[in-house]
Amino acid sequence: MFTGIIESFGTIRQIESNQEGRVLTIATDLDLSATRIGDSIAVNGACLTAVRLSKHEFTVDMAPETVDRTTFKQARAGSRVNIERALRLSDRLDGHLVSGHIDGTGTITAIQKRSNAVIISVAVGHTLASDMIEKGSVAIDGISLTINRCSDNDFEVSIIPHTAQITTIGQKSVGDEVNIETDMIGKYIKKMLGKSMGIEQDAQPRKSDISLDLLARNGFL
Repeated sequence: MFTGIIESFGTIRQIESNQEGRVLTIATDLDLSATRIGDSIAVNGACLTAVRLSKHEFTVDMAPETVDRTTFKQARAGSRVNIERALRLSDRLDGHLVSGHIDGTGTITAIQKRSNAVIISVAVGHTLASDMIEKGSVAIDGISLTINRCSDNDFEVSIIPHTAQITTIGQKSVGDEVNIETDMIGKYIKKMLGKSMGIEQDAQPRKSDISLDLLARNGFL
């Protein structure tokens, strides 16, 4: 579990192909002396397991599902990435609950300066957009952000100077692809309500057989 509060940049040192999967070696300024093999580390928002470690470098295995769902399909050696170690129960929850399980990707469509903030618009598919609400939370490349506005196919966030400086979001350009994780609590509520109403996820609600005529014929009107 993570919070979306990025701790440090990382740099991809090496990428090895493992059939459809990947093995990434990443250098970071973080002191990993207390990190153990098997610990979870979020890289650009994706929860990955450390399989080799040194004080400032770690290696992770990436399953084909993770490669398919994320921007790591286009990852290159030398790319900068956001790093966050797993949340401890004693930590403050400064961002929001982030699982590190990427739902899909979006594409940056606009970057505009507004006062001291940078407004970034991201195009996403309908399935991702349906899990977003205005002023709700979203993680972009692992960064906990608040949604300014959203529609059926895009959403907008504000980036303050501090966030732009300490994460990769400040280095993005229009056309760049980013990892997206929508709010986990909202997804659970959506699924539970859908089941209680007989609606399958991503399906259209069933048309009701109840009409004013039926109610009248049965004495309710």
